[in-house]
Amino acid sequence: MQITSAMVKELREKTNAGIMDCKAALQEAQGDMQKAVDYLRQKGLAVAQKRAGRSASEGMVHSYIHAGGKIGVMVEVNCETDFTARNEAFGDFVKNLAMHIAATNPLAIDREGLAQEVVAREKEIYRAQALETGKPENIVDKIAEGKLNKFYQEVCLLEQAYVRDTDITIEDLLNELRGKTGENVIVRRFIRYQLGEDSAS
Repeated sequence: MQITSAMVKELREKTNAGIMDCKAALQEAQGDMQKAVDYLRQKGLAVAQKRAGRSASEGMVHSYIHAGGKIGVMVEVNCETDFTARNEAFGDFVKNLAMHIAATNPLAIDREGLAQEVVAREKEIYRAQALETGKPENIVDKIAEGKLNKFYQEVCLLEQAYVRDTDITIEDLLNELRGKTGENVIVRRFIRYQLGEDSAS
């Protein structure tokens, strides 16, 4: 199939990917625009994983106040260059991330950031619940592990379903941004304040 410059332009506008990447994606997808977008997203994910070890010392700190001053969020997201830090896609990601944190109240960025005592307590509760239902000892741990994974998806920022598109996680959104910018992008830290409550980060 003939790949026209108009098709390449349309795909570039949708994905912010480079001209040659867009052309290759359209050829791979035989001109199917949606398949080409999916191809670039998958490629972006693979490239993002390669970049994960690179230093990210630029970025942005953003604050967001919600619900008439009752919830406040401050988040720091890092990237490799000042150019990317000033990029519109990067800025939008940081702003949307702050709004997401305000809405979902995560406890940590990832599993490693959760306090061990919190994880141990949750696991103990899930084991006790499984035992209460009379389940045999040998499958109690499997049930507890399954519930613990669900808990991680609820409280770890990167594993949460994105509030504006629940088909993707925050990690998917982050990997998409890494693919667009060509840089290692890291959610460094956040803090969320709710009126009258202790803050979490």
